[in-house]
Amino acid sequence: MSESAIPYRFDGAVPISSVAEDPAALALEAGASLGRVVTVAGRVLRLRTQGKLCFAELRDWTGAIQLFADTATTADFEGLTHRALGDWVGATGEVVRTRRGELSVRVTHWTLLARARRGFGDKWRGVHDVDVRLRQREVDLWANEGVRDRFLLRSRAVSGMRRLLDLRGFVEVETPVLQAQASGGHAKPFRTHFNALHADFTLRIATELHLKRLLVGGFERVYEIGRIFRNEGLSPRHNPEFTTLEVYQAYADYTDMMELTEHLVSSLAQELRGSTTLSYGGRALELAAPWRRATLEELVAEETGVELSLAMGRAELARRAAALDVPVADGDGPGKVLLEIYEKTTEPQLWGPVHVLDYPKEVSPLARDHRSRPGYVERFESVVAGRELANAFSELADPDEQRGRLEVQAAARAAGDEEAMALDEEFLRALEHGMPPTGGLGLGVDRLVMLLADEANIREVILFPALRPLAGGDPGDPGAEPDEPAAADLPAGAAQADGPGGG
Repeated sequence: MSESAIPYRFDGAVPISSVAEDPAALALEAGASLGRVVTVAGRVLRLRTQGKLCFAELRDWTGAIQLFADTATTADFEGLTHRALGDWVGATGEVVRTRRGELSVRVTHWTLLARARRGFGDKWRGVHDVDVRLRQREVDLWANEGVRDRFLLRSRAVSGMRRLLDLRGFVEVETPVLQAQASGGHAKPFRTHFNALHADFTLRIATELHLKRLLVGGFERVYEIGRIFRNEGLSPRHNPEFTTLEVYQAYADYTDMMELTEHLVSSLAQELRGSTTLSYGGRALELAAPWRRATLEELVAEETGVELSLAMGRAELARRAAALDVPVADGDGPGKVLLEIYEKTTEPQLWGPVHVLDYPKEVSPLARDHRSRPGYVERFESVVAGRELANAFSELADPDEQRGRLEVQAAARAAGDEEAMALDEEFLRALEHGMPPTGGLGLGVDRLVMLLADEANIREVILFPALRPLAGGDPGDPGAEPDEPAAADLPAGAAQADGPGGG
């Protein structure tokens, strides 16, 4: 068949799962017919000919079924026997169970829908070369069992987030990806040039400041599920392009965000995994609410036996950090030293889930002062299986206080800290119009999917993760033999500061 003979569309195909999972079809005895004619379409992934008989596995995105053809029944039997593995085919025939007990479509006629000019590796063993799997995800999806299901789970998780938030009266919005300056997070941005405006722009490192401006504008419950870009390193937990959910609720504080986090995560686990009790990395994890709440210092003391407090002062905190083999920079204040101790000694050991409460003001420039703990802010991070999953505040709304904190950040930036926040005058101007008391939440979508899918590497839940470009070329057809990860898959530089988006 020539390429010009391939149809522009193919009508009438039903999902293969609707045939393969039909109770009446499943009840068929060997050699029996359902008396029902169906049309199915998909890829041919196995093919064998036995004289006047031909058997093929046809797979679509819902499942697989056997095609059964013979010279007496099937039009262009010979053409079907010469199909290449990977070809797309549409087939029509009666649903039967063969004498050997295989549920099948007995093909009367078939149509070639696309030729596969490249192979898909060994169908029986899959494709194990990490570089091939990540660079050619279209191959991985067909060749390796469970990959498609993982990304369907991701899609359903995102849909579920939207539904749960919509039911609570939140409104989904979109904010700019291209920004005149990157702010709202501690990260190094990607930079580009906006030709029409004759100006340099950045890709956003957070959605926070624009969403807060919408609170000022009267949107009392808003959220955005969006891509974030941070020009930093790669690791099993980090990809420079990742997805976050950010939620802002007027008249709320960080305790409301704790409840919302628990509701979202436990509801999605129940819906998508059938239980709030999961196994992650071979270890049990209970996600049902309520989650434990403990201060950062309490958790460090439990893990290390060392008592810490901002009241000790910078010198004593640095001495205790040295005793714990935690390096600190000369310019780090007491709050940064305290955070470094927690992140190096305690966070990776927290199985959780646990809301880690009350961070130093020094490292939280967008959070409101704690109402009863001087030097701290009302901020928590939700840690699950040793990873930060969410970050939330009682949001700072005082424009004067916010300006002072951002000026400190701008000074650090001017001194060479590329991750310090920029001074965003448009955001500060918006705050001067008045923002109500607000709770805000950022949740890492990629990390949540890792949790629900029981995956340890973020690349396994991103369809096309960041990889170093190949020098000159075509990676070739996928092979079946496992290989060591290519250089493109290894961490490129130091991993960036941890964040709720996996970035």
